[in-house]
Amino acid sequence: MLNWLYNTFWATLIRKVCTVLVVLAVVVPLALILPGRIGAPEYCAEGVERSAGECVGVSGSGYDFGTGEIREVARAIGAENKRISEQERDLVTIAMMLPLQPKSAAERKQLRSELQGAYLAQWRANRTENKPLLRLVLANPGADYAQQDKVVDRLAAMADSRRDNLRAVTGFNLSLGNTKAAIDRLTNELHIPVLASRVSADEIANADNGGNRLKFPGLARIVPTNRQQAAALADFHGGLRDAETVLVKDMRPNDIYDESLAKAFSRPEPGPPGPKDQVFTSPGINDPGDTGNDFTLIGHNICESDAKVVYFAGRPVHLRLFALKLAEVPCHGKKYTIVSGSGAATLDRYLSAADWEKLRGDDGGGSTITVQYAAPGHPDAWNASLRQWEKEQRARTDRAPAAGDRPAYLTEPQKELRELKGLIRRQDAGDIGDVDLEDSRTMLVHDGVRAIAAAVFLANSQAAGTVPTRTRVAAQWPRLEARYRVKGTSGWICLTNGGNAYDKPVAVVRLDPATRRVAFVGLGWPEKKPQPADCVVPSGTG
Repeated sequence: MLNWLYNTFWATLIRKVCTVLVVLAVVVPLALILPGRIGAPEYCAEGVERSAGECVGVSGSGYDFGTGEIREVARAIGAENKRISEQERDLVTIAMMLPLQPKSAAERKQLRSELQGAYLAQWRANRTENKPLLRLVLANPGADYAQQDKVVDRLAAMADSRRDNLRAVTGFNLSLGNTKAAIDRLTNELHIPVLASRVSADEIANADNGGNRLKFPGLARIVPTNRQQAAALADFHGGLRDAETVLVKDMRPNDIYDESLAKAFSRPEPGPPGPKDQVFTSPGINDPGDTGNDFTLIGHNICESDAKVVYFAGRPVHLRLFALKLAEVPCHGKKYTIVSGSGAATLDRYLSAADWEKLRGDDGGGSTITVQYAAPGHPDAWNASLRQWEKEQRARTDRAPAAGDRPAYLTEPQKELRELKGLIRRQDAGDIGDVDLEDSRTMLVHDGVRAIAAAVFLANSQAAGTVPTRTRVAAQWPRLEARYRVKGTSGWICLTNGGNAYDKPVAVVRLDPATRRVAFVGLGWPEKKPQPADCVVPSGTG
């Protein structure tokens, strides 16, 4: 018995010792290999870590940030980056900085459109004879750009890295205080060129004729500012009287898009004063809160006025709700046109089948609401505008104009758009998911990356085979006019010395309840006339 107990004790002891040794053999090497991961932020992908519930950082490997809608295009970007890195050593990196984990389905589709545009421009640029080749990375600053400072830190390191050669940051699809802070630091502190493709607030722009000191040195913009959009819309509508219009504006703080658009729509109009501004305060960009109640009351007040055109300074979620509430107000058969800015470019994606029916007037009362806005572009713009131009020429000269007489500010964007459509249709650039040009996002972001490519190639033209400096790239923004104008799918891009697109046309569009699509109405010009021949920016502009 004692021998059995003795043997059992030693057998058990030996097993425990062996177990401890095996555990140590596994744990100790892991601790030596991964000492930095202990206590570190949760890992999402290379260059991307979880912060405040989001995967924040920079990636060019094909990582989709957990957003399924962008999976195909993110993989295509990763594959293109891998392809060019295997054949070239000196590459230039462009970062797309915008929230990459949106919550709503409409926002995720918008995001896909923007990344598709960037990728298609990268793909085209890398198949020209120009060098260096372009690497595209995705930079997620979190919802509402709230964690932009962490991403800007990473971009700063990439700008200084000879492996990354970051030479421009683009994206920027929301005019917010955080967006402005990111652009301010990138341009003023880090001297990294920025091309803002979609932000339209006047507060995120350099003043033309502002002297030698620019507010954001190295900033270029390719979308008209809210002030320019308002001027184009006013000219398109032929000058309304003050009593015929009313402004509805969101007073939520720190949204400089709403603030800038409200200021732009407050331009003087002739005649006796119209109704006062109708204000509301939303709880967030994509949160309607109780604004529906506000809109019902506002709608009844507007009904009692002479206003027939409503300027709306707010986000698409609130614009949708306002249009529906105004349609519900019985107002003796009165019809309204609601006019808004380019932020409404994807409003149709927020509308349900029931919403379309209400806007169409399926209750038997007939349609009472027309929603118009200034889109950065539309796939029907050039064909329709050329038909209108030819019609006007026939009426003036009583003969059909020759093909060579057609204005280049219409024919060149038409050709560029035709090439982009062909590329998408043939899937030469691979499967990147369904591409919808109607929301203008693919077109505009594509044009923005094309403009960056043009600046990089111009900066490199005097020293072929080398990577141009950041300063050299930024210095090319004012060169992008006249001979070096960018023939964008959304129109000519001709930059002033302040980096602003001169007289860039807006596509005035409207929601068409009959087809449930966005219909092109006509072109609006901020300068009340088309761009000059060959897009030579006139003196006194910047």
